[in-house]
Amino acid sequence: MNCKANFIMQKCSTLQHLPKAKLGYLPTPVIKLENLTRILGGPDILMKRDDLTGLALGGNKTRKLEYILGDAIKKGCDTVITAGAQQSNHCRQTAAAAAKLGLDCHLLLGGEKPGNFNGNLLLDELFDAHIHFTKENRKGEDIPNLVGTLKASGHSPYVIPYGGSNELGACGFIEAGFELSTQIGVDNLSHIFFASSSGGTHAGLMIAKSLLRHKYELTGIQIDKAENEANSFQQQVLALANSTCSFLNLAQSYRVDDVVLDKGYLETGYGVLTEQEKEAIQLLAKSEGILLDPVYTGRAFAAMVDKIQKRELPNDKQVLFWHTGGAPSLFAYSRTIL
Repeated sequence: MNCKANFIMQKCSTLQHLPKAKLGYLPTPVIKLENLTRILGGPDILMKRDDLTGLALGGNKTRKLEYILGDAIKKGCDTVITAGAQQSNHCRQTAAAAAKLGLDCHLLLGGEKPGNFNGNLLLDELFDAHIHFTKENRKGEDIPNLVGTLKASGHSPYVIPYGGSNELGACGFIEAGFELSTQIGVDNLSHIFFASSSGGTHAGLMIAKSLLRHKYELTGIQIDKAENEANSFQQQVLALANSTCSFLNLAQSYRVDDVVLDKGYLETGYGVLTEQEKEAIQLLAKSEGILLDPVYTGRAFAAMVDKIQKRELPNDKQVLFWHTGGAPSLFAYSRTIL
């Protein structure tokens, strides 16, 4: 770690003392999308390549899992349990991390068992995860029963929340925000765009931004609809950011207005690919040779492109897209992606 990185980490000293499992190849690069910048004729577009974290074809969840599974190992657990949709990137990376660390892994995936396994689901099988299909329950509703069963059979299970989004998971993205600041100067950066779903990435980057006193706008593109308006995604991110600060003994606290969350690209619902998203996925593939996924990064990237095309972003500044990975799920959308 260089001198600047050491100085930054001192702003959150508790982070340095948390147990971590070494899973990713970090730091991930930051690149300029030269061709796309020219095509769109707007601000310079940078990309943070967390699709290149290395574990199981990469993705942002690796950062969260380093802290979460470090805690699981410290506690002597032998089994991890988590949940998600059938093409969950989080579940795929959890299964791979468990295989690497010698832990059993149980995945509770929504929907019925399909006739053929492809995309992330195929990879889950290759990593030897125990897969349970839970029909309409994709956010871990059935986990308590499984925990009881595993404990009764002598196992020591560790539950990882949906999306890996708890205080430990958010720590992975505080560190990621620090990492970015050692790679580029942010004074000319107007916006960072990323897919915001379970909240851990958003909360962690928000905390890093405030600790470093950066001025860019951190814009999460909402991917999934909230279950009820009383507990909106904005409220969930806010609660996680504040509880993470308490966990790390930080003086920071946030209000709901601090959470910038764009809900304008939600109309079709979770995992339903729009023409705009297809076009964005194809545009990046054809112009830069980089793959997005059809659920998270495809939607978030399409939103950023839309804002550039509508001239909503200043041309004299840079924008950055945080690529959180997920390309393996493209194969499960082969009939609709082209």
